[in-house]
Amino acid sequence: MTTEHAARRVDSWQVAQHQFDIAAERLHLDQALRVILRQTQRELTVHFPVKMDDGTVRMFTGYRIQHNLGRGPSKGGIRYHQDVSLNEVRALAMWMTWKCAVVGIPFGGGKGGVIVDPKRLSKRELEGLTRRFTSEISVLIGPERDIPAPDVNTNPQIMAWMMDTYSMHAGYTVPGVVTGKPLSLGGSEGRNEATGRGVVFCIVEAAKKIGLDLPGARVAIQGFGNVGGTAAKFVVEQGARLIAVSDARGGVHNDEGLDVSRLQSWYQEHGTVAGFPAGTSIDNAQLLAMECEILIPAAMESQITAENVGNVKARIVAEGANGPCTPDADAEFARRGIFVIPDILCNAGGVTVSYFEWVQDLNRDHWTEANVNAKLREIMVRSFNEVMTIADHEQCDNRMAAYLLAVERVADATAIRGLYP
Repeated sequence: MTTEHAARRVDSWQVAQHQFDIAAERLHLDQALRVILRQTQRELTVHFPVKMDDGTVRMFTGYRIQHNLGRGPSKGGIRYHQDVSLNEVRALAMWMTWKCAVVGIPFGGGKGGVIVDPKRLSKRELEGLTRRFTSEISVLIGPERDIPAPDVNTNPQIMAWMMDTYSMHAGYTVPGVVTGKPLSLGGSEGRNEATGRGVVFCIVEAAKKIGLDLPGARVAIQGFGNVGGTAAKFVVEQGARLIAVSDARGGVHNDEGLDVSRLQSWYQEHGTVAGFPAGTSIDNAQLLAMECEILIPAAMESQITAENVGNVKARIVAEGANGPCTPDADAEFARRGIFVIPDILCNAGGVTVSYFEWVQDLNRDHWTEANVNAKLREIMVRSFNEVMTIADHEQCDNRMAAYLLAVERVADATAIRGLYP
């Protein structure tokens, strides 16, 4: 069975709720808090028309979901993908709540998506879809309410269209309504690289924790988009050797090491790492089973399941994607002593710098890249150490430790605020 087929069989929302249930039980969480935090707070489904280049009109379906607002406005990306579903967006919104809490930034979790393959749209059609979708969800979003950001198949240009659409409705420029914008529109230095950079900050700390020398360590990365491509660059700068990369269309392997700059040029030209001439072709299943020290799943959720977890040979699994490993896979990793850096910690660099961008926009300020990166490293290292302290004290795996930290913070905020009315 391919990892793509396995992913389709796993309900991400059930996974997310199961992970929460385990943490809630271990925390002896009050039953009322379990009822509240186990569900999303708001769900908006929209069906909207877009005029295509040939003059026809197509209907699209999109979602914006807010899981929890206890610690601040909701925060989370917008993804454009043909497999987007309501349950997937629910799970991603919940994971965003825990992610913001584990790194201690004052946001709740939100997420959005449109069921579309953007590669099949022209630029004009993509802009039309983005502006209409923004109009439809404008009843929920706002700089003090819910702040979208880029995710799968969305980018700074799409965020610029969203910001402009919202601003046209407001009658004045509202840069803080989205993050991940171009620098010229109030974006933050270092935002594009933030998620991948945060992944590598965590890998550096994990390597220290388990006594792994990063120079010469073999790395395999699933996904070569913003997160995987950036992580590849920074992990190689740490002296590691990138031996394998894959994406939805194929992969490449070279045990002597892949040249990241050449690989990125190939990816920019061809839209895939498949066919890169300086290595042998592999598929996603082979990538996940690669002999390596560090595996970075940085593609879609539910890629490592009960069916293929036994093939993973890495010492560190650094979750660059959201929810790439199912609970069954977690149990096997724990049994085998594989060090997992959970997604709500590992890939929180993106939302952390999104928070920095939001603060800069609200204050009409602009920070240097050195300042952004230093603040990001401080938060990621502090959060990593907080999770490790809980893991050691509670004698639990890293994901459970991250959940205990995050869920307790959100539960405390929810309990202190109380129920209205």
